[in-house]
Amino acid sequence: MAQPLPPQPSRLVAGRKVRMMVLGNGAHEAVRAAADDIRRSIEQHAEIVLWDLGSQADLGHVDADLAVVLGGDGSILHAARQMGYRQTPVVGVNLGRLGFLADLQPAEFCRLLPEICAGQFRVVEHLMFTCEHSRDGQVIARDLGLNEAAVLSGPPFAMLSLHLYVDAELVTTYSSDGLIVSTPVGSTAHSLSAGGPILRKDLQAFVVLPISPHTLTNRPVVESADRVYELTLAVPSDKACVVVDGREFGHLQVGDRLRIARAEPRFKLVEPPGHNYYRTLREKLGWGGSLRRGDR
Repeated sequence: MAQPLPPQPSRLVAGRKVRMMVLGNGAHEAVRAAADDIRRSIEQHAEIVLWDLGSQADLGHVDADLAVVLGGDGSILHAARQMGYRQTPVVGVNLGRLGFLADLQPAEFCRLLPEICAGQFRVVEHLMFTCEHSRDGQVIARDLGLNEAAVLSGPPFAMLSLHLYVDAELVTTYSSDGLIVSTPVGSTAHSLSAGGPILRKDLQAFVVLPISPHTLTNRPVVESADRVYELTLAVPSDKACVVVDGREFGHLQVGDRLRIARAEPRFKLVEPPGHNYYRTLREKLGWGGSLRRGDR
């Protein structure tokens, strides 16, 4: 397995204000309520080159040093998709619920903003993937993802039978309610809820996880991100839905191939002073328990 990449140092340009684009879903009440205060704070320390709370702007030509995303992890997933193959380091401001990626509370973001603008942070790069849906030898759909690609059963929710290939070699045939191929970032999302392991976010690996498998010995598999993963239907099903990062991507037919592989761009997440991966896990997953008297 490839070794995890070390956090990358910040590379802000001296002699000018930091250029920031601000993204988020303005349809959420919490985002609208906090937006004005956050904007005033940013304008004191940085130049805002784009303010997009409609999640619609084409970011391909936006020249920014940092992207501030207001919302929850869903907003960050959307921002990563908006940025596409030109990923800008993201500062996540949590205005949602759990927030593994959107780690800063609004007041903490405003307090740390001078340090962030001074370049006092690390950029941790995370694995992204491409998902290609092929039919009759032709790619009919392609997408860029950060969390996971999943094949799920739709109504009437019959069990799916799926072949898994790794580097064109048949691994096994799963009979289950579905199958998730997750990145380390996605390992704390749908995959975790379905019983998958937690992977450190900078690992270069995928988790392959059957959902409620018929064979109880089918367990999650962690494999290298340098390999290519392909899924095909073993038994016809007109309800096999492909979902990428929570968005419907297509429907598998017998003979179709779903190909998942490492993408060239990497998602870049800003880790501010005082924040780190295990602190996030402790706080978000409630790992703050302690031994009681008499426990060993």
